[in-house]
Amino acid sequence: MTMVILPVLQDRFQRVHKYLRISVTDRCNFRCVYCMPTTFSGFLPRSQVLTFEEIARVVRVAAGLGVSRLKVTGGEPLVRRELPALIRSLRSAPGIEEITMTSNGVLLARYARELKDAGLDRINVSLDTLKPERFDRLARGTGTWQDVLAGIEAARAVGLEPVKINVVSMRGVNDDEALDFARLTVAEGWHVRFIELMPFPEEQNQDCHGGGLDGAYLPTDELRARIEAAYGPLESAELPGNGPARYFRVPGAAGSIGFISPVSEEHFCARCNR
Repeated sequence: MTMVILPVLQDRFQRVHKYLRISVTDRCNFRCVYCMPTTFSGFLPRSQVLTFEEIARVVRVAAGLGVSRLKVTGGEPLVRRELPALIRSLRSAPGIEEITMTSNGVLLARYARELKDAGLDRINVSLDTLKPERFDRLARGTGTWQDVLAGIEAARAVGLEPVKINVVSMRGVNDDEALDFARLTVAEGWHVRFIELMPFPEEQNQDCHGGGLDGAYLPTDELRARIEAAYGPLESAELPGNGPARYFRVPGAAGSIGFISPVSEEHFCARCNR
C-alpha cells in the first residue's frame, strides 16, 4: 500500500505530533478507586465504539500526517475481543514504527505471546500495590494481584520490554510501599514509574480505607526524597519512549525509577507530542 504524505500535525506552539493514543474501549474489568466514580452511569453502547476497520482507517490517515507511534489504551484494552488482530492490522500501516499498550495486566498472561507475535513492541502495566489485600480494595474488579504478576512475567518472557510498571502514589493509601517498589528495580530489574494522583471534583472522590481521597495527593519530589534517603542519590537513566516520565536509577540497578508529575511539574504538557 502506498502512503500519501500530507502536511505534518503541528499545533500553534510549533509542536509536531507523531504519537497517537487509541482508546479501543471504555470498558474495564476494574473499578479503581481513583478512576471510576461511584456515580458512574454506564459504558458506551457498543454501537458507538469504533470498529477495528474504523480505527485502522484513522491510523492510516494519521500516518499520512506524520504519526509513527501508537499507544493502545482503554478502559482495559484486553477486554476488547480479538485485540491482537487489531494490533496486526495497525502494524501493517505504512509509516507506523512502534505500537505500545497500557493494561491492568489481569489478562496479559493469556495474550502476551499473541500480542508480541501480532507486532506489539512494549507494554505498561498498572500496579498500585504489592499487597494482595490492598490490591483488592483499590482495584475492585475481577482478577487478582497474582494474575497481574503473572502477566508482567509473561510480557517479559516474550520480549515486550521494557515492561513499565505504573504506580499511582497516594498518601496514606500506598505510599508506604514506595521503597518496596524501588527495591524491585534492584532485585528484579523492574522499571517502575510513580505517577501523581490527579485531582477529581469533590463528588467524584472514591471510598478508600473508609474515606475519600482528599489529602491523598503526594508530589513525586517527596517520593524521590524518600527513596534517596534509603538508597542515596539516584542516577539519571534513559528508557525507550516519548512519554513525560523523568527516569532515574538506583546505582547498580538493572531497572529504573520514573516520575510522572502532572500536578507538580510546571508546564507539564509543554513537551507533549501526542
